[in-house]
Amino acid sequence: MSFWAYMLRCSNGAYYAGHSDDLETRLAAHQMGSMGGYTSKHRPVKLVWFQEFPDRDSAFAAERQIKGWSRVKKEALIAGDWDGVQVLTRKLFLRYAGSASSPATQDERDDDDQGDTPNPLILSSGLSEAEGRVSKEGAVSKEGPVLKDGPVSEEDKGPIIILVRPQLGQNIGKAARAMLNFGLTELRLVAPRDGWPNPDAGPAAAGADMVLATARVFATVEEAIADCAIVYASTVRRRDLTKPAVGPEEMARDIHASGERTAILFGPERSGLESDDVALATRIVTVPINPEFGSLNLAQAVILLAYEWSRGSALALAQPTVKDLEPPAPQGELEGLIAHLDADLHAAGYFHPPERTQVTRHMIRSVMSKPRWSSREVKAVRGMIRTLGKPRPRGSLTPPE
Repeated sequence: MSFWAYMLRCSNGAYYAGHSDDLETRLAAHQMGSMGGYTSKHRPVKLVWFQEFPDRDSAFAAERQIKGWSRVKKEALIAGDWDGVQVLTRKLFLRYAGSASSPATQDERDDDDQGDTPNPLILSSGLSEAEGRVSKEGAVSKEGPVLKDGPVSEEDKGPIIILVRPQLGQNIGKAARAMLNFGLTELRLVAPRDGWPNPDAGPAAAGADMVLATARVFATVEEAIADCAIVYASTVRRRDLTKPAVGPEEMARDIHASGERTAILFGPERSGLESDDVALATRIVTVPINPEFGSLNLAQAVILLAYEWSRGSALALAQPTVKDLEPPAPQGELEGLIAHLDADLHAAGYFHPPERTQVTRHMIRSVMSKPRWSSREVKAVRGMIRTLGKPRPRGSLTPPE
């Protein structure tokens, strides 16, 4: 029996992904609106892509995978541009590396009802080694982990993040999101409890699908660190092991100075790294933390160390745009503003009693001199004063034009 994954273009331009064992009947239901949910609100719909799979799980995995892609990437798939899909996977690094809060990618994210799948899921960017991918031949393929050999390139000098026996797919996704925000892209998983790929990882990654796409799975910590010269074990617990212990800043400095292949181990959410795991590391890295409450979650631990590494990297991480301050207004413009305000206040009878006029004027000058007024700000305030000084018709709440 065959199953199909498919994608529709809705009347609002958004894309909808689904799966079915009867594509023709399902498409007719979408077109008539009898499916309910998202597509019924955005008809007419048009079938723009479909692919056959040998079983329902594979078709469902492809649906979830595609729902996690950006609009541009979906359109590359529709056009059959596999080279474009690969390029877009790499470009996700540039898109998300500078954002502390990565945006969602699903076109349907704003709608609660998603038809076939109430919770749209992301499996991979489409070219995954560890997760499986939608292939040109129409099957989900899987390849084993491939380790890099030879000299470490400039791009590879970021530490490898290794999650040891992670328990929840959501936490893996959140860790991937934390990594990509600070330019780290190489994720390895050691014996994930719920297997891999994990459909819960995608939504939590919030667009960091290139990290999930290239995640590699290993059976043991020894295998995961086999090509690494330096290995840090991240832990907040006291260990009865004779190993150098450093803080995040020193760890980051050492990584940048060494140029060696480096990995950072993070333990399971519930218990952290076991002593046997820590024994395999060359150093311990520990984050200073409140001794009365030492409880970092997995993603928080990853983001702290990833951020510290990024501070010394050559990566051009984005800073919030800051507008240059305007030059201060010449003193003559400020004097004009004060004189303008003084004249209107005098005309309005503000200076009362008369014997306190000079004291009040000094106070006004002090107040008006404190801000570092720009010429534009001086003009704006004078415009306000001018408007307030215009006579108002009786009963009017607004000044005349």
